[in-house]
Amino acid sequence: MVARLTEAERGELAASLPEWRLADGREAITRRFTFADFSAAFGFMARVALLAEKQDHHPEWSNVWNRVDITLTTHDAGGLSGRDVALARAIDTL
Repeated sequence: MVARLTEAERGELAASLPEWRLADGREAITRRFTFADFSAAFGFMARVALLAEKQDHHPEWSNVWNRVDITLTTHDAGGLSGRDVALARAIDTL
């Protein structure tokens, strides 16, 4: 089983992942990405999918036209884990 982040580690997320925020009502982080159009948003999703597959850690996400909303949590851990932080950092490099 994957270990959940400690309260102190969750407290450091705002500094280490400034574009991500804690999700309301659950132990997860979320971020909204906005693009010029649907094609750019879908291309981004394809790149994220490749990262996620490589890390064997898959996001919850939705896409509406030029917007992609991503939520990361580790179901096996019952909340946030280092896997979520690693994937968020990888996504931020795109």
